[in-house]
Amino acid sequence: MLRLATASLAGTAIEFYDFFVYGTAAALVLGPLFFPSFSPLAGTLAAFATFAVGFLARPLGSVVFGHIGDRYGRRPVLLGSLLLTGAATVAVGCVPTYDSIGVAAPFLLLLLRFLQGLGLGGEWGGAVLLTAEHAPERRRGLWSSFPQIGPSVGFLLANGIVLALSALLSDAQFTSWGWRVPFWAAGLLALAGLWLRRTVEETPQFRELAASGSRAQAPLAEVVRGHWRLVLLTGGALAVGYAAFYAVTTWSLAYATERLGVGRTTVLGCIMAAVAVMGVATPLMAVLADRYGRRPLCLIGCAASALWMFPLVALMRTADPVLMVLGFTVALIGMVTMFSVVGAYLPELYPPRIRCTGAAVGYNLGGVLGGALTPIVATALADGAGPPWGVAVYLSAIGLLSLGCFALLPETAPALLRTRTGAADSAAPA
Repeated sequence: MLRLATASLAGTAIEFYDFFVYGTAAALVLGPLFFPSFSPLAGTLAAFATFAVGFLARPLGSVVFGHIGDRYGRRPVLLGSLLLTGAATVAVGCVPTYDSIGVAAPFLLLLLRFLQGLGLGGEWGGAVLLTAEHAPERRRGLWSSFPQIGPSVGFLLANGIVLALSALLSDAQFTSWGWRVPFWAAGLLALAGLWLRRTVEETPQFRELAASGSRAQAPLAEVVRGHWRLVLLTGGALAVGYAAFYAVTTWSLAYATERLGVGRTTVLGCIMAAVAVMGVATPLMAVLADRYGRRPLCLIGCAASALWMFPLVALMRTADPVLMVLGFTVALIGMVTMFSVVGAYLPELYPPRIRCTGAAVGYNLGGVLGGALTPIVATALADGAGPPWGVAVYLSAIGLLSLGCFALLPETAPALLRTRTGAADSAAPA
């Protein structure tokens, strides 16, 4: 399990590195370089719009790779999604700016961001099923949290490189070529991830499905026909986690540097400190989920997120690094209280024959609802001289929506269900 979980974590870390490095670049440099005729605010909004395209592509990626995972195995998903995302990210670092090729530059950026999202949409389903379908029942939440640590590692890696470049290079050098280096580094990381995953074994559940001839012929059609309500509920439930994460890691970076005058290095350092705490908290929350259930932790995380958005805005407005770290950290702990659980929770909600498609589509739909729009809406709402309370209202409203969705979802923790029904132990999700 440790070898499988490590391979899963490494892959998600690399793919989320690819995804996050674009968000950081969008907040810092892509607006002036690819949309130079826009005002600073409009340029940032346009850069965030290309950022959002990646989220819009993720559900499509979950459909494409989910079909592969449910028809041909979880293992091909792990390799194909990593290769696609890595190649697209390296290509972003090679795109000429608007000054060189005109309007073709933002269109190329848009296309490559779409391909990034397509690959990442497939990655999550394959990674969590690798661990969930191998894990022993009593520790399924813990082992399935390893892919959920990947985003923290990927973010720290992406922003650590950007932070180092910001410290070593002048603003002119960073704007000229320095921002491209993290994208080029994605190629080496993708090769390392492929090497780690080369010996990963297919999961027991898929081998059983293949042997019995019970694989779904059309996984998406089966999901839509029999589980559409579940997909919508899980998408709505996860929206606040995405919204909180990208409000902290993407919108706040642009807002603090452009509107509050805080240095780029300082803001990145504050965000990275909060994300590091989030990464450490992920397996700890997953252990609680194995003991007390998936649904209670999700409800607590949603409620905490909805309540914390106003203090988050107030603390960020102080421009004090210590208070900013506090605001960011509490917001991300609320978010990870939910997201540490979903690696086990979502697969347990679906039968094995359509699990890769159903779990991945629901997960990535939450990204569209919460992640794609948050930087754009927050930037627009913060366009004023006073504190951006409209951003807090928006984020709190998403938190209440997610709270309602989680309240309608069932508990799936095997230990709790066994206590209620007297069912026997199983080695992996039914």
